[in-house]
Amino acid sequence: MITIIIMAMIAIFVGLRLYQVLGERTGHEQQPIASGAEPRVEMRKISPIGETVENDPPRSNVFEPAAADGIKAIIAADASFDVGQFLEGSKAAYRMILEAFWGGDEAELETLVDSDVRSAFSAAIAERTSAGHVLDNRLVVIESTRIESATLNGRNAIIAVRFDADIAAITRDADGQVVAGTMSDAVQTHEIWTFGRNLDAVDPNWLLIETDDAA
Repeated sequence: MITIIIMAMIAIFVGLRLYQVLGERTGHEQQPIASGAEPRVEMRKISPIGETVENDPPRSNVFEPAAADGIKAIIAADASFDVGQFLEGSKAAYRMILEAFWGGDEAELETLVDSDVRSAFSAAIAERTSAGHVLDNRLVVIESTRIESATLNGRNAIIAVRFDADIAAITRDADGQVVAGTMSDAVQTHEIWTFGRNLDAVDPNWLLIETDDAA
């Protein structure tokens, strides 16, 4: 009987020692996962006015610091304005305007650019048509877009966007023969396109009002 009691006491003692050694957390154990729980990922973003906001996808490197005040003013005047959506729209407009100009589609250009730009494009289209030239260009990729400046004059918002893109360019004559360019090598282009819109206008679209080469 005494032997049984001693063995039981030894078993209890060994059990307590095992608990003390194996039951302690060292900080390196894998934590239990609650049933049905989803892992939380902390995310941060840079808002259109440069302020950090928690728990949203990141938005950064979309505008120059010098454009911040103008963007703030536009947002204050039009709460629906969104920098990300504007840049996506500007990329779509960049492609559409280039393709319309290359194809000589002046009806399409009329809906996308203001009167001054339309006049310049129309003159260039007429000149190449007179020479019997046809552009066979292709926008390969828009590598980057960034807002260079933004201003609000009264209710007129003006935003300049830098486009860095690769364009494959060929000029053909009336017989389809290549007179300039090649489709095998894309040309890097760096341009600043300025878009404008009256915030009181029913039409939500921005028009291209100026084009310049970027440094």
